[in-house]
Amino acid sequence: MTRLACSSSTTVLGLIIIFGGCLAQAHGWQKPLQSSFLAGDIHNELHEAQASNFDFKRNITRVAIIGAGAGGLITFRELKNAGYNVRLLERDSVPGGNWRYTEDAYPSTPYPPLPLKIAEYTPSFPPKGTAYPYEETYECGEGGLSLEERIRDHSAPTPVWASLVSDVPAPSQQITEFPWPVDTPWELPHDMLARYLRAFASYHGANSNDENPEVSYSTRVEKAEKIEGNTETWKLTLKKLSREKGVVTARWWTENFDAVVVATGQYNTPSIARVPGLEAWKARWSNNIWHSRQYRRPEVFANKTVMVVGGGVSGVEITRDLAPHTKMVYVSSKSDSYMMPSVNKRFPHNAILIPEIASFVSPLDRIDDISQGNVELVNGINLSGVDHIIFATGYLAAYPFLPQYHDASLRANETAKGRQPIVTDGTHLRSLYLDLFYIEDPTLAFINMNTLTQTFIYAEYPAAALAKVWKGDAHIPSQKEMWRLYWDYVKRKGGHGRWLQSLPGKWGKERVRFFMEWLNAAPGRALAPPPHIATESTRYYTLSRFGFDLTAPPMASSFISPKVTAWGIDDSNDA
Repeated sequence: MTRLACSSSTTVLGLIIIFGGCLAQAHGWQKPLQSSFLAGDIHNELHEAQASNFDFKRNITRVAIIGAGAGGLITFRELKNAGYNVRLLERDSVPGGNWRYTEDAYPSTPYPPLPLKIAEYTPSFPPKGTAYPYEETYECGEGGLSLEERIRDHSAPTPVWASLVSDVPAPSQQITEFPWPVDTPWELPHDMLARYLRAFASYHGANSNDENPEVSYSTRVEKAEKIEGNTETWKLTLKKLSREKGVVTARWWTENFDAVVVATGQYNTPSIARVPGLEAWKARWSNNIWHSRQYRRPEVFANKTVMVVGGGVSGVEITRDLAPHTKMVYVSSKSDSYMMPSVNKRFPHNAILIPEIASFVSPLDRIDDISQGNVELVNGINLSGVDHIIFATGYLAAYPFLPQYHDASLRANETAKGRQPIVTDGTHLRSLYLDLFYIEDPTLAFINMNTLTQTFIYAEYPAAALAKVWKGDAHIPSQKEMWRLYWDYVKRKGGHGRWLQSLPGKWGKERVRFFMEWLNAAPGRALAPPPHIATESTRYYTLSRFGFDLTAPPMASSFISPKVTAWGIDDSNDA
């Protein structure tokens, strides 16, 4: 499973390959586009014969990439090959992103949720007025933290559990220059994917043991800020932890860059809906109420009754993992879940499907154990006897090192006065051209932020766009034109919301086709269509595993908000 804990209210990253029909001639990859980055009529301005392009104020040569998962590693390779001076920064001690498994997990998940600006972590800085670089040394127990806890809080455990496997087959879970051996099983355990990404990093000299000065592991970005004026550079405040001789040393310093690529993903901050009574229950029984990012192994729930909240892929797979060990598993899911009823067949026999939770009933002063509490469902039924609750309700996007681009006050399609934000409620990213360039300042970019696409394959296209655009070989439209195209896109997607970055079916095929036509007209390496085997293997694999074809257009279109149909999106020819 490529992205984790996706519930009925969360897109499922890595579930489908968007490139249905990838043979260039047979499926129209050579057909001229009529569009830019929307499905429909985008590219007839490519870009108004280049009459009005964005003018970067300075040459871009030094680039920071934040995150060493698949997207960050692919971007590192692309920019290095194009001649950039690149710095790869990763808070964990090794590459691999969400595929890096550790037995150590988050001990708890805050509820009510913290503000998005600090929900993933709270950036830390030296004392005010201190000159950089600066160091502090911590002994075990200092500040109430063991050395292991201090390192865990810095690097952040991933939401991978012990039995997790990819939900797409090996041929669609690979980087084109680095294919799996032909006899690789289609079903990939998480440790195989983690080793694969480490091997790819090693191939490009970017693994943690390569002693490459361009790469810094165990390094967290505390803040990224644009220095306005003559320099027009980005200043990153960095913090690195190292451990030796029974102490942990934290070192802060700053570095300047011409551009920044955020490759930390969208799935970094747990999302738990506000439900009446949950706050009181969480305060009383915090150890019994988890988010799926805390889940590792089913044995700890032996002979217990567990309620899994969320009917998406992670909810289903965690339920399957729990079933042989538990007395009973309830699965609470929204009635409009896009995964239901197709995945119902994957639920084990001792799983009982129930509707949404209306409330966690109080008062609690009369009961001692969580199993004595009542969970009220929307159909009026009250359940008791539940020993543990696991929220498999997905994640929100948040970037603590970019607080200036968060604005939680905006709703739906409201706009800010002055600079437009990138993060509002965390369900989507705003103000991005091609879901890639920040329109207000295209020296800030985001890689692999799209859902309903295969991240390993798709990342190569936007990464190539960064390399060519920042070098001046390819061009993006003027800021005014990017905003026009952006708002047209938002309208076609039914407004801001969780589907804004989704690229199923026709949307994905046209996005890739656009990248190819646009970038292949510029100097540099030519981009090829996605491999046909990626689509075909995914079709067979998901039919067998889930009972439906995740590459088929009718399924793909159903993943989008119903509002999209009202904007005239027609997938009828998306064969």
